[in-house]
Amino acid sequence: MSNWTDAIVGERMTVDREFNDRIHQSEFSNQQWGLIMTAVEFEIEDADDPENARIVADTSKLPQIMPELDNVSQQMGGMPGGDPTGDSSGGAFGEIVSDIKDALLGGGGGGGTDTQQLEAAERLTQEYADELQRHLESKGKFEQVRLAYQE
Repeated sequence: MSNWTDAIVGERMTVDREFNDRIHQSEFSNQQWGLIMTAVEFEIEDADDPENARIVADTSKLPQIMPELDNVSQQMGGMPGGDPTGDSSGGAFGEIVSDIKDALLGGGGGGGTDTQQLEAAERLTQEYADELQRHLESKGKFEQVRLAYQE
């Protein structure tokens, strides 16, 4: 079933470029997103049903890499989204904002933040899967991909 993903590498590169704006709007940096994507595999749910077949993100390995996301964030100055200009002067401010958000949203440190971050990563990877499917459908390639998945 991995052959189907090999067949859409070019399409994924296009979706990656288009999805980049969504990553910038998220709480994840590009480096964190790259790490998240290494832990995610894509499957086609209901592949035998052309009407209901859908690309889904298998996020079962995400909990294993979530602690590493914090390390990536710390290496970037503590800001969840990093600073694309390379200016690290906002690091402390980013940590303060993050602490305030945690307090307001009930995270308050400990496992709450990890759970919220995991849920955010799961949502974002499924958004990516949905976008990938829309892209394949718009190119008339989803049916071919669905059949390749079944082989």
